Amino acid sequence: MAITIGKSSDNDYVVNDLSVSRHHARLVREEGIWYLEDLNSSNGTYINDVQILKKKVAPTDKIRLGATYETDLDSLLKSQNDYSEEFNALKQVYDDYVRAKVKIQSSNQFKTRLFQSLPFALLGVIGMVVGFVGKSSSVWMMFSLLLAVLAPVVGVYLGARQSAKIPQQLQDLTNQFKIDYVCPKCGTFLGDIPWESLRKKKKCPISTCQAKWTNE
Repeated sequence: MAITIGKSSDNDYVVNDLSVSRHHARLVREEGIWYLEDLNSSNGTYINDVQILKKKVAPTDKIRLGATYETDLDSLLKSQNDYSEEFNALKQVYDDYVRAKVKIQSSNQFKTRLFQSLPFALLGVIGMVVGFVGKSSSVWMMFSLLLAVLAPVVGVYLGARQSAKIPQQLQDLTNQFKIDYVCPKCGTFLGDIPWESLRKKKKCPISTCQAKWTNE
């Protein structure tokens, strides 16, 4: 893939600047790396104020064409509707969402079971105490009986309360996901479709967008 840069209208990236040549430079992608190449321009091509003939360029680099015109890698790529760098970042967004969703579900299931079983465990401990200490005391026996009745009720209540938190936590996670997992150009939510599946589409399906998601 190559993007030609210059003052002439037949370039991919047209620059209206007197110090820029008609066909000034070219941006090329080689083995996944972007290189900026000067095309024998009159006033030179610069990366971070150092004149170059051909050099690797990164998104953080400052590019200068001729005496005054400044741009950067992202701006040059947008001339080709190329949003591959931003789209690649969405893989982390999707992976984080899946991990967080699983964590919420598994964590809450564990806590729900814990809260449901805790009263029964407590009852068992108290029963042992009653057996050793208060077997002749009617008060202790009544207390033990009361716990036997209340333990299931408390367990069900605590378990239900914990389970009730899951929908809200998942909803909050989904709401943020809908904000973050969008086409980097048009902002359309990409749904629950895995990132790898979207990558195979290669571009945004919205007809008014058609942003390129890959350089392949």
